[in-house]
Amino acid sequence: MDNITTKVAGIDTGKAALDVATYPASEKLRVGNAGDGHQELVAWLKARKIKRVGIEASGGYERAVVACLRKKGFEVVLLQPRQVRAFAVYKLRRAKNDRLDAALIAECAADRGELREPPDARLAPLAEHLLFIEQLEADIVRLKTRRERFTDKRILRQIEREIAALDRRCEAELARLEAAVRKHDDLARRLQLIESVDGIGIRTALTLVILLPELGKANREQISALAGVAPYDDDSGERTGQRRIAGGRARVRRALFNAAFPAAQRWNSALVALYGRLKEKGKEHKSALIACARKLLIFANAVVERGTPWIRKAPQQHLAR
Repeated sequence: MDNITTKVAGIDTGKAALDVATYPASEKLRVGNAGDGHQELVAWLKARKIKRVGIEASGGYERAVVACLRKKGFEVVLLQPRQVRAFAVYKLRRAKNDRLDAALIAECAADRGELREPPDARLAPLAEHLLFIEQLEADIVRLKTRRERFTDKRILRQIEREIAALDRRCEAELARLEAAVRKHDDLARRLQLIESVDGIGIRTALTLVILLPELGKANREQISALAGVAPYDDDSGERTGQRRIAGGRARVRRALFNAAFPAAQRWNSALVALYGRLKEKGKEHKSALIACARKLLIFANAVVERGTPWIRKAPQQHLAR
């Protein structure tokens, strides 16, 4: 697509309204962020023969309009806030308001050559259900933390009852989510493949199926970066900085860490051996755990890519020096 001659629109998303601007010709529109406003937006864009629309991810407020635009045949470039901020710095733009942001997003979308394929529409309601389960889990953690502050037996019994009730509710919701995923043959197959990896239980497998649809389609470096478990260099001149992980999908990374710790202690012989080697080399527990989480993700990526279950292999003998 010719980015110079193609008209592009950018949308700055708010809870109640959408600010729209075109590029290179700067025309502006404000509509409500609801059904009627979306229809008005579609008509306005079509009247101007716009095919590509850039929109910044905005905490979920953009989902409905993105779905509407894609359904109507527009090419939608979903931009992360850090991409838009970096583009603003590159363009030396400091002024900021909703309409200026829309124009900046339009220019940023025009500057991007690649387009990602539209997301699987089936995953959005599943992701919402998973978020509800995560919130229940967070409530359980908070109650357990609160329990440590009390000695009164009556209060402790009350807290224990609340924890038990939330545990039952969490288990029931997890079962419902699993059943919803298994209704789709392709998702059920992915779930089965991921769960075949030693150390990955149903909770982590569901997270990977729902929140990491790129699994099996990207190489090991790309999938590690998407999940935020890829180490990045921090070198300059003669200085060699410590490698750190950054970015990625926090919910996926959290699920991987929760699975990697017990897997590296007991359930996955390859990770047990990896964790042991890293500790022998003087690595801190956190660094070793990150490496195990990354390896667990690579295992899951491999089984989905090849379409065959995990094959357990005996770890190679580590020769002492």
